[in-house]
Amino acid sequence: MNKVILMGRLTRDPETRYTQTSNTLVSSFSLAVNRRFVRQGEERQADFINIVAWSKLGEFCSKYFKKGQQVGVIGRLQTRTWDDDQGIKHYVTEVIAEEAYFADSKRDQDSVAGTSFENTFGSTAPGNMGADFEVSSSSDDLPF
Repeated sequence: MNKVILMGRLTRDPETRYTQTSNTLVSSFSLAVNRRFVRQGEERQADFINIVAWSKLGEFCSKYFKKGQQVGVIGRLQTRTWDDDQGIKHYVTEVIAEEAYFADSKRDQDSVAGTSFENTFGSTAPGNMGADFEVSSSSDDLPF
């Protein structure tokens, strides 16, 4: 089975182009994905993973995803090789997106437009529900 699930922040706006042979839309971008563990005394590290989205999903990503936004991507890992003009072989590993989702809260999405990637990367701590989240101990407020 080949399945990849990632959540991270876009390092740049998606780049969109069309294939020469079939004129199919393809969008590519990179996600900065935090590593799960941090060594004591060191800063959190991230992996930068290339994502490719085709056709309608690529159109969605190019239209709505912006640099610094936190997104979720589900897809498959793919490797490919090619030879350049000098005959040098190049290897690429990338995720072919099959699903893509917004992962920021609405408040975070609104604020991303006015801030840089460096200021927003890592600003959302896992498990942080924000000031708007309130636990109710009363069953009177439940809608069912």
